[in-house]
Amino acid sequence: MNYIKGKLKKIIYHNNDSGYVVALFRIKETNDKVMMDKVNKSITVRGIFTDVNIDISMTLYGYYTNNDKFGMQYAVESYEIDIPTTKDGIIEFLASSFIEGCGERTAKKIVDYFGEKTLDIIKENQDNLLKIEGITAIRAAKIYNSLLNYNKSSDAILKFQNLGFTIEECSRIYNKFKDRIDEILGDYFYDLKEIIDFKKVDAIYKNNYSKDNDIRIKACILESMQILSFTNGDTYYYQEEILKVLEKEFSIILSVDVLDYLFDNLVNDEKIYIDGKRIYLMSYYKKELNIANTLKKINENSVKKIVNLKEKLEDLEKKLGIDYNIDQEKAIITALNNNICIISGGPGTGKTTIINAITKLYIEDKLLGPADIMENIALLAPTGRASKKLATSTNLPAYTIHRYLKWYKDSNDFFYNEYNKTNHKLIIVDEVSMIDVDLFNALLNGISSNVKLILVGDTFQLPSVGPGLVLDDLISSDYFNFVPLNQIYRQSDNSYIAYLAKDIKNNDLSEEFLKKKDDYTFFQTDNSMIKDAIEKIIRISLKKKIDERKMQILAPMYKGENGIDNLNILLQKIYNPPSINKREIVYLDITYREGDKVLQLLNDLEKNVFNGDIGYIKEINGGNIAIDFEGNKVVYTKKDLKQIKHAYAITIHKSQGSEFEHVIMPISTSYYKMLYNKLVYTGVSRAKKSLTIVGSAQAFVKAINNNYSSNRKTSLKEKILEVYNN
Repeated sequence: MNYIKGKLKKIIYHNNDSGYVVALFRIKETNDKVMMDKVNKSITVRGIFTDVNIDISMTLYGYYTNNDKFGMQYAVESYEIDIPTTKDGIIEFLASSFIEGCGERTAKKIVDYFGEKTLDIIKENQDNLLKIEGITAIRAAKIYNSLLNYNKSSDAILKFQNLGFTIEECSRIYNKFKDRIDEILGDYFYDLKEIIDFKKVDAIYKNNYSKDNDIRIKACILESMQILSFTNGDTYYYQEEILKVLEKEFSIILSVDVLDYLFDNLVNDEKIYIDGKRIYLMSYYKKELNIANTLKKINENSVKKIVNLKEKLEDLEKKLGIDYNIDQEKAIITALNNNICIISGGPGTGKTTIINAITKLYIEDKLLGPADIMENIALLAPTGRASKKLATSTNLPAYTIHRYLKWYKDSNDFFYNEYNKTNHKLIIVDEVSMIDVDLFNALLNGISSNVKLILVGDTFQLPSVGPGLVLDDLISSDYFNFVPLNQIYRQSDNSYIAYLAKDIKNNDLSEEFLKKKDDYTFFQTDNSMIKDAIEKIIRISLKKKIDERKMQILAPMYKGENGIDNLNILLQKIYNPPSINKREIVYLDITYREGDKVLQLLNDLEKNVFNGDIGYIKEINGGNIAIDFEGNKVVYTKKDLKQIKHAYAITIHKSQGSEFEHVIMPISTSYYKMLYNKLVYTGVSRAKKSLTIVGSAQAFVKAINNNYSSNRKTSLKEKILEVYNN
């Protein structure tokens, strides 16, 4: 295995939570031919380190690679701290930044006295150091504890490696739980699920501990409840559901009596809450209750109304040349003259127009300059694309909620929280239907109660990926000002997209859906011919200068003949075929090529990219892939490719919060239960200029009449009613 030996000389960057380090490293020795000319020179290294120690002799294992932003770097895959055995080595070690209370002169005195067994003698008894002239009990304790901590980290890493974790996982474990290592190796092993996939933690526990003790079964019960939340969107569950998931996912079969006994344990541990037949994860119970209490607090604060608002709105109409309809006027006035307002409407009903009016009137009333706007107004959305759309339409800064609250990816915490709140006075949140209980709770924790909170969304879109039905529950509680928008503004006399969306919403599809319109076509074809039809449409579109930047294919699922995975293979061949001028990289049997359109799957605040962002591969250089997300150039390594997928075709779920000029949406009977009205409605409402549906008219009608997605078990509405009635 290739290695370089030497010392860290300067830390350039260090993330304390993840252990990720960029540093200068001076090479003393190597067996890597590529690195031979770097001996006795300093290079940049990057990787995960459990402890960062300047001037300690280390052996690094990895490879030399080019980073587009920072040039050549040594990517560290694992490392060892070299234990000193010579007198000079021990002096150097004791005098290093790792050992507290010991400079070079003191280190030399200690080694001169104890010789090559110095480290063993110190660890044997800290009082041995008192034999050295000038060392006090306090200094002896500092040196002794530093040495023990060094051994503790090394021992911990070795123990977790022996259990079956990778060196990177071991580093993350140590950095997260360094003060609780013994607990983690004992009864709290499953706390590792905070940073490592539960199934891996469970597999290692079964292999090294037990597969049928209470610790494992209770952890699997909690994980089963979490699975139900992310599968069904529920915030509470019933006993029989939990038993089914336990058996299916973990092969655990329990009697009702044993389950009740374990439930009692989990209630006592404050992990779950039981209300009659309803069983909650304690976190979701508390979050729904906190949301209800916080909204009531905001709502009951004194209202700061704008004087002569109706007249000011009329002046704005004249200035902008806009004639607001009754619903829009009501939404603007209600939003500005109340602490909480919910506005909901489908495509073409003017939500963006309303947000623009609200911000303009607020700025005018408060006499806000550019700097004041930043301090007083916050425009937010759950995804990167939705926030960019909001910023473009208002000409004001807009942020994802994660970015606004300053999310720490590694710890899943927020800088702004219940103890440290933002001070904005007007907060407008768009695409609220996408926001789950976790994120809405975090947002309410992070903002002041002295705020105007305006929630904008479309109640008929797909619900959030995470648990809850936040927007629906707030509206149905009937305790907050709610303005529905129903009137659609035509794009042309023969436009149809917005009207089709409204028909889908009302489960009332007319035969118009088969007729060609200015902005709409239904291309009927058999399942086996859908891909051929899409290829034909795209090739015609390319002749009209409509390329992959203007065209988006939306489908319900990844697998199957007409699934996204197969569509992306076809579309890559059309839009970005192989070329001797384009470099490629293969990851998990998928070929990524320079020029490819790709989709970000995870939030990454450090890189300023978010789930749902679409970018283009600009350059592939060795193991590095540079992707341009609308001007934000981000460099990935090969292992980071798990964060992206091709984006010529994407899921309708991933398209939420976005708009595309032209949309092609295949509808196949093979999509099975994924054919339901909210899904189709969401896909249809993503199209701005044109929509082409390809496939089965029968399957389309079936989807419109299928209300599959509406059965989430949530209790936010009940919590709101409780806090208002107590």
